[in-house]
Amino acid sequence: MEKGDVTVILIILILLVGYLIWRIQRWLDGTGTRRRRIPRHSDIPQDDVVELLESAGFHVLAGKTKIPITMTINQREQLESRLFIDYFVQKEEDIYLVKVAKERKPLEMTGSSVRDMLLPYSLIYPEAAGILYVDMTLNKIKKITFTIEVQA
Repeated sequence: MEKGDVTVILIILILLVGYLIWRIQRWLDGTGTRRRRIPRHSDIPQDDVVELLESAGFHVLAGKTKIPITMTINQREQLESRLFIDYFVQKEEDIYLVKVAKERKPLEMTGSSVRDMLLPYSLIYPEAAGILYVDMTLNKIKKITFTIEVQA
C-alpha cells in the first residue's frame, strides 16, 4: 500500500465516523425535535385557569395559540379556517394541550362529542401526552387521551 492509499482510507474513515456521530446525535435529539414544535410564550395570562393548572402541578408553557388551516377543494378553491389551543402545559416530562370549556359550546362527555371536538388537536400534536379539558364552573381538569386502532 502506498502513502496516497493510506491518506484516502483515513479520509474515508474520518468522514464515516463523522457521519455516524452526526446520525447518533440526530437520533438522540429525536425527542427534543418533537418538543420544539410546542410553542413557548412569555406572555402567559395570569388568570383563574392558569392558577388551577399550576395548583394541579402543571407548568404553563404557552397561552392561546392559533393554528391556521388551509383546505383546497378540487385543486382550485381554497378555504381557510383555524383552530385554537388555549394553553400548552407540562407536568414532569409530559406535554399536554389545554382546552377550556366554553359556555356557548359545552362538551358532552360522549365518545362522539369528545372525538369531534378534541381529536383534531391530538392529531396535530401527536407528541402530546393528552388533552386537558378545563371546566372552570366546576373547577375541574379532565385528562383525555386517544388510542386509535387502525384495522387493515
